[in-house]
Amino acid sequence: MSDGEIIYGRNPVREALRAGRRRIDGIWVLPQLADADWLAGHRVIATHKAELGHMAGTSDHQGVVARAEPYPYADVRDMLEASGPIVCLDGAQDPRNFGAICRVADAAGAVGIVTAQRGSPGVTPTVCKTSAGAVEHLLVARVSNIAGFLSQATDAGRLVVGADADAEMDFRELAWTSEVVIVMGSEGAGLRPRVAAGCAAMVRIPMHGNVASLNLSVACALLLFEAVRGEVSA
Repeated sequence: MSDGEIIYGRNPVREALRAGRRRIDGIWVLPQLADADWLAGHRVIATHKAELGHMAGTSDHQGVVARAEPYPYADVRDMLEASGPIVCLDGAQDPRNFGAICRVADAAGAVGIVTAQRGSPGVTPTVCKTSAGAVEHLLVARVSNIAGFLSQATDAGRLVVGADADAEMDFRELAWTSEVVIVMGSEGAGLRPRVAAGCAAMVRIPMHGNVASLNLSVACALLLFEAVRGEVSA
């Protein structure tokens, strides 16, 4: 599979196998993992730690590396037709933040993630690893124009909510719906003005400590679970 992609780590490889969305060409493992139950029926090649590190490009492979088909990005129309929240990332560049957001989005029952084609890492091996394999179950779409996607989401009947540390409204005051698009800005600059203009509401997460910021994935988790709180408690 010359155009294949590497997945490394036990959870990412396991979830790729469970999801079955992309073909796995081969799985390389440390000898002591070759007989793991979750690998039964798959082509497994036992090898040494150094080779796994070379394939993964990192020592953080947990003894498992797989080669898979390229990640199957989704069509935003399919996302908008599905039920549940969507997270839209406007300029998030850190792949570990991206992966962590995918992990909390899956935990909250979100449909998926929308990112920009430019300025976003896309689904990389690091994103897969940090997401603990959640990317294999989520829909992830890349668009050329974030503001255009928000307009499309509004036309589809979704509530578009942006996160801004300077917004007047506390996020707990909003009448949330699970059919929401939550828009998160970049790690430093926040939402771009044109993207903010496409939001029906802007909310903030009130801070009471000495450091007036949250990791992007933590902030996203708070908003996502608030959006689905009625469904979760029901």
